[in-house]
Amino acid sequence: MGSASDRPVMEGASEILRDFGVEHEVKIYSAHRTPAALEAWVTDLRERGFAAVIAAAGGAAHLAGVVAAFTTLPVIGVPIKSRSMEGLDSLLSMVQMPSGIPVATVAIDGAKNAALLAIEMMAITDTALAAKLVAFRAAQAEKVLAANNE
Repeated sequence: MGSASDRPVMEGASEILRDFGVEHEVKIYSAHRTPAALEAWVTDLRERGFAAVIAAAGGAAHLAGVVAAFTTLPVIGVPIKSRSMEGLDSLLSMVQMPSGIPVATVAIDGAKNAALLAIEMMAITDTALAAKLVAFRAAQAEKVLAANNE
């Protein structure tokens, strides 16, 4: 997260990851105020067994791009709704990455989808996680269909 104020939105990602049994870390680093600390944390993520990074930020929202510059792991950006432009500034900052340094970007405040996208990436090679994902999707469908009976 770019700041502690992003925590309420990002708790949705942690909730999904916990539900799927995916270990994760939650950190606060600013692309602008703590770039050296951010680089130090990001550069060894692959060696520590990470499969992806979810980076959330509002405003200029450079965090996801800076993280992507420091790693070859997939980076998923979560634009956080801001006061000035309702998160549009954050969204545009993330989706306009230069060619060669991609950042997958979800909807404004889309932390849960960011976690699910990371899980889908990991499920390519993790059959147990893939099975949990199939069950999750089936449960979602059941909820929708059950609403027809109410």
